Amino acid sequence: MNKHHRILVLGGHGNFGARICKRLASDPGIELMVAARRHDKARAFAQTLRGAAQAVMLDAQRPDLAQTLRKLQVHTLIHTAGPFQAQEYLVARACAEAGAHYIDLADGREFVCAFPNALNSAFTAAGKLAVSGASTVPALSSAVVDHLTIGWQAIDSIDVCIAPAQSAPRGQATIAAVLSYCGRPIPVWQDGKWQSTIGWASPTPVQFAHMKPRLGAVCDIPDLQLFPEHYSVRNSVRFRAALEVGLSQRAFAWLAYCVQRGWIRHPERLASVMHRFAPMFDRWGSALGGMVVSVDGLDEQGKAIHREWHISADNDHGPEIPTMAAILLARQLASGHPGGKVGAHTATSLLPLDAFQSEFKHWGMVTEIRQHAQD
Repeated sequence: MNKHHRILVLGGHGNFGARICKRLASDPGIELMVAARRHDKARAFAQTLRGAAQAVMLDAQRPDLAQTLRKLQVHTLIHTAGPFQAQEYLVARACAEAGAHYIDLADGREFVCAFPNALNSAFTAAGKLAVSGASTVPALSSAVVDHLTIGWQAIDSIDVCIAPAQSAPRGQATIAAVLSYCGRPIPVWQDGKWQSTIGWASPTPVQFAHMKPRLGAVCDIPDLQLFPEHYSVRNSVRFRAALEVGLSQRAFAWLAYCVQRGWIRHPERLASVMHRFAPMFDRWGSALGGMVVSVDGLDEQGKAIHREWHISADNDHGPEIPTMAAILLARQLASGHPGGKVGAHTATSLLPLDAFQSEFKHWGMVTEIRQHAQD
């Protein structure tokens, strides 16, 4: 590894940023910087890492951000300060100007999907790599689809569902992100054409390998736009989230109904209230979360086939999953940027599923693949 590869984690003491910092702090060759708008919060968290990180006060909205990054000699910036749904590319542009690699955990559909066209020329000119969506979606979800469909002649459908544990720590920014499309029309690829459905409305049952069935509702994420073209999907691409407590899932459906009727115009403004009261439902939930990715299509011999990949994460370790792709990419960059890929990309198919196995093992997560032939 490069002895002095400096990684700055923006939002480094937050729900996801802190997890990334803890995993990278002990990596040899990485100089870690925990960045936040308040130096006292950054310093307090950095001290818990036993001197393995430096605290930095940083306002990502300042026009002199690029100069600050150059002064700090940042090699890679990891942006975890969501929600990204309403953000512009100020941080990424500053990285390109400062000559730094950029990674974010964005799951905002427009933010991620428009990222390459908006920033590829800047990062190509800088000779640096920029990746948006280095999280559960589309980084891990695409890695799973790639693995399940190796050699297939065609993919008919992709269905992804994330099921967080009720008691897992949750960030207010995450709640604000999911509320931003609650009750709003979402374009989805269904029956071989683009149609519209309503976010968080009409929950339906979802089956998991190591968890009880849950109700899942459609969420707006980059995969819904990226996957139909990337995989030439013939029929449908669906993404759902399944909350553990059925009452919570139905509350979101009711909120979606209120938004549709015009009774609530800005559901994302309820994020702080929902964040405060969410723990009240913990008594009916558990520390077990997971994810399932299902694909249908034609295998190597042209026979109809169905495959599923399941993961279960106990002990409230589920929130580690959204951080894994960023950690893996950061380590690659710190080791010398193998392959030398530059420019701006979504995280779709950037990492193979095998790359995640060490992280799954570290957190004691269980994975399983199931398949059967279709009639």
